[in-house]
Amino acid sequence: MTLAGQAFGSGRVGAERDRCVGAGQCVLAAPGVFDQDEEDGLVRVLAERPSVAESDAVRAAVRACPSGALTLR
Repeated sequence: MTLAGQAFGSGRVGAERDRCVGAGQCVLAAPGVFDQDEEDGLVRVLAERPSVAESDAVRAAVRACPSGALTLR
C-alpha cells in the first residue's frame, strides 16, 4: 500500500493487476475510481487522477486492498 503524495488533484492512482486478487474492496470504497473487469474480476482504474471529492474514498480503497495492488502517488 502506498499513500505517497496525498495532495489530491495532482495525485495519481495505480493498480498492479498481477497482484490483484479480485476482492473488490476498492470498488466498494471508491466506485467512481475503481471497477472490476467483467472477464477476470481484477481491478480496473476508471479515474487515474481522482477528484478532490473522492480523496477519502480513494485512501480507504488503498488501505482496504488485501493484496496491496493499489498505489496513490
